[in-house]
Amino acid sequence: MFELNQYEVIMKKFDEWNEVKKQVDTRSNIIQFKEREVYWASVGENVGFEQNGKGVDFARPVLVIKKLNKNLFFGVPLSTQSRMGSFFFEFELLPNQKSTALLVQAKVYDAKRLAKKIGMIKEEEFKLLKDNLKNLLDF
Repeated sequence: MFELNQYEVIMKKFDEWNEVKKQVDTRSNIIQFKEREVYWASVGENVGFEQNGKGVDFARPVLVIKKLNKNLFFGVPLSTQSRMGSFFFEFELLPNQKSTALLVQAKVYDAKRLAKKIGMIKEEEFKLLKDNLKNLLDF
């Protein structure tokens, strides 16, 4: 008899994401983003334990860490689930709402993925987040 383990229970929606990704790729209204800003971004349906987006747009909040040019930025996906450890950084983005930056999931994003600005992280917290990210990536 075939038995599923705990990691095989979730069905991936790669075909649905591929259709959304085609639409995202043809966007012509590129958002003028800045460092420290947080946006809803279509991050997609990803492989294994990489962070996925949710909903019909496969979106989740993403923090702009470093603007590379007008089309690309280095960013970190966010979660509302509290997580502890050196892979994460917890801060308050909206009043009375904790956000967790998933530092271990940081990567380069195209501005076409951005949909709507949510807010901006405080300067002091942004500096601490970047310090934690630098420590994590120190090899």
